Amino acid sequence: MTFIEMLRGAQQRNASMLCVGLDPEPARFPAALKGDSTKIYDFCARIVDATADLVIAFKPQIAYFASHRAEDQLEKLMAHMRRAAPHVPVILDAKRGDIGSTAQQYAKEAFERYGADAVTLSPFMGFDSIEPYLKYEGKGAFLLCRTSNPGGDDLQTQRFSSVVGNPLLYEHVARLAQGPWNLNGQLGLVVGATYPAEIERVREVAPTVPLLIPGVGAQGGDAVATVKAGWREDAPIVVNSSRAILYASSGDGFAEAARAEALRTRGVLEAAK
Repeated sequence: MTFIEMLRGAQQRNASMLCVGLDPEPARFPAALKGDSTKIYDFCARIVDATADLVIAFKPQIAYFASHRAEDQLEKLMAHMRRAAPHVPVILDAKRGDIGSTAQQYAKEAFERYGADAVTLSPFMGFDSIEPYLKYEGKGAFLLCRTSNPGGDDLQTQRFSSVVGNPLLYEHVARLAQGPWNLNGQLGLVVGATYPAEIERVREVAPTVPLLIPGVGAQGGDAVATVKAGWREDAPIVVNSSRAILYASSGDGFAEAARAEALRTRGVLEAAK
């Protein structure tokens, strides 16, 4: 199955738009695991097992593993997700962006070493930095478009005077992802939940590509406004929540608390359609 097929399948099977972001911070782990970076896999695997029937995707953030020299635990976690939730696609949140020859190595890392179904990328070095990922048949790539952080305004809302219509930079990225760059239907866009008006605009420009939408939960994005702006019957949205679910409890029942928060968030998202 292609990434897009997996995404649609998980959406239907689990009745969900919710993506659980796996951003492990040992300092925030429950008491029995707290501060122990060798327990990253154990913590994340418990979260996966507790939420696998509630999500459209999982999204491990590679920096949270690499900073603790836990890439081997990430490999183990990816294998666990394949066994425990083979119907749920995994998006490796890496935000890579480099020249073509280096991009080939990053693509190999994401898709061959870790076995991800999709990866997040920065598009600002142009198409030749994206193309190596698209050579992996059936894999997906989400391009940063209108991100949830305040500093996104520094570049993403600047106008392109050299392009017909003088689009904002994020609008131009959306047009490229909807059109000439999307050679095999593999591209999606990252749009932050903190900017629902911009989600609506991206959806106008790119009506058929999937949207990965971070910022619901701890970052304060409005879940209902997010769905109303971005959801379409034939174009999935992947609404990510990380800290609000991972750290719903600091006690021994952290996995059960994570499940309860995931259930609640999934319900809010589904009711907003």
